[in-house]
Amino acid sequence: MNSFPLITAHTGSMGFPDHSLESLQAALSLGVDIYEDDIRVTRDGIPVLAHDDEVILTEGVQSSLESLTWQELAEESGVAFPTLEHTLRHIREADNIMNLDIKTTLALEPIAALIEQLHMQEQVFLSGCSYEMAKKAAKYAPRLRRLLNVNLQHFERLPYTEAIVQMCREAKAAGCFGLNLPYQAVQEQCIDIAVSNGLRVYVWTVMEADDMRRLARWGVHSITTRNPLLLTAVREEMKRAEENGFESKAEL
Repeated sequence: MNSFPLITAHTGSMGFPDHSLESLQAALSLGVDIYEDDIRVTRDGIPVLAHDDEVILTEGVQSSLESLTWQELAEESGVAFPTLEHTLRHIREADNIMNLDIKTTLALEPIAALIEQLHMQEQVFLSGCSYEMAKKAAKYAPRLRRLLNVNLQHFERLPYTEAIVQMCREAKAAGCFGLNLPYQAVQEQCIDIAVSNGLRVYVWTVMEADDMRRLARWGVHSITTRNPLLLTAVREEMKRAEENGFESKAEL
């Protein structure tokens, strides 16, 4: 079969809670290529799995994750926030790869130090990077690969092809290895232009089999989904169809 996109499991995989060990274990048990989760950092520099900075403390007071130490967060929020270090140890044991979706530039230096300590430069890469954040990542975490989260405003002010060309320019200027964008913004020519610029195309977050098939046929390099079991089934279906010499049109 022609190369199928890498299967990236989004946090919250297979219906388990976001940022949970259960989500990670479910994804790894399915043999995914990459696991994705959101990263923030506590006041004392501990990277944790979290999407939002806002936290509600046990007495109902709203606070900021970045304003709390790891111990304060554990004691006062009443919510378990897994550390990135704990998660990466599972990733390393499974010989897998993790996509670190960076939610704040404050996390860049602590992440770089942790990855250096764990000797896992080849098993992680960064996403969530705007052009400016990608340039900062090049400074604070130069040994970590990174994707450019595309600026969707380019689509509002430029024709589609020109917008993709501009995104490729920004990705290369910021030292990124590819583009990261919502699958709804992808057309087939996007992949052609990116590849001609030596860049890969990663898309998120795809939940329907028809969308998975279309994107795979177009040649995207990674599909992120909360349902990696379905994406795995699509891969096997397309493999069987190719072996039998016809195009897959099955509905899963």
